Amino acid sequence: MTRRAVVTGASSGIGEATARALRSSGWDVVAVARRAERLQALETETGAVAFAADLTSPADVDALAAWLEGSGPVHALVQVAGGARGTDRVEDGSPEDWQWMYDVNVLSAQRLISALLPQLRRAAGGGGHADTVFVTSTAAQTAYPGGGGYNAAKAAESMLVHALRLELNGEPIRVVEIAPGMVYTEEFTLNRLGGDRNAAERVYADVEAPLTAADVADVIGYALNAPGHVNLDLVTMRPVAQSAQHLLARGPLRPRDESARP
Repeated sequence: MTRRAVVTGASSGIGEATARALRSSGWDVVAVARRAERLQALETETGAVAFAADLTSPADVDALAAWLEGSGPVHALVQVAGGARGTDRVEDGSPEDWQWMYDVNVLSAQRLISALLPQLRRAAGGGGHADTVFVTSTAAQTAYPGGGGYNAAKAAESMLVHALRLELNGEPIRVVEIAPGMVYTEEFTLNRLGGDRNAAERVYADVEAPLTAADVADVIGYALNAPGHVNLDLVTMRPVAQSAQHLLARGPLRPRDESARP
C-alpha cells in the first residue's frame, strides 16, 4: 500500500519542499496551507492533493480531519506550518505578535494531533507503523536577543513533541523533531521583518551556503523512509557556517593556515 502523508505549510519553503520530496520518493501527499492558489500549482506540478485550511481555525482542522477520514488512511503527519513575527526585545514585544506565534506554532500542532491521531492509530494497525514529524527550530534550544517570542513559541512546541513521544510509548507511532538553524527560504525572514526585503537579505549576507528548504526536506524524507523501528527523536541541523545560534561565520569558509601557527 502506498503510504499517505499530510504535510502542512505546503504553500512555500520547507513545507513545499517536503511535499515535493515525498512525492518523489513514492508517497501520496495531502498538501495543506492557507493559500489555495499556491497549493493548486503544487498539485498540478507534483500530484500532491491540495487542501486549503487555516490551522489556527478549529473548524478548518475539523474539516481537514473529516475529509481525510473519507478519502483514505493517514500514515504520517508532517507539521511544518509556523512562523515568527518581529525581533523586539521582551519589554517591547507586541502581545498580538506573541499570541499569533503561539497559535501558529503550538496550538495548531496540538489541534492537528488531537484531530488526526485516531487516523494515525488505525494506519499503524496490523503490524504497521505511523509517523509524526514536527519542524521546530534551534530557537527552541537557545535564546537570543530579539527572539523572545519565537524562542518561547518554538520551545513550547518542542515540549509538546517531547510529551507526545512519552504519551505514545508502547504504540507503533514514531515522533520525530527536526530543529533547523539558519535556513534560507523565500518568505520566513521576510515575513518576520514585516516585508523589509533589504533587512531580510542582510540576515544572510556573506554566509556561505545557508541551509535550504530542500536540505530540511531531505532529512524529513530520511526520517519517514527509515526502517519502522528507527526513530529520530531530535535532529538539530545547521549550515557549517553556523556553529551555534550565536556563532555565525560570514565570508568564505577556509581551512586554517597551519603555517601561520606559532
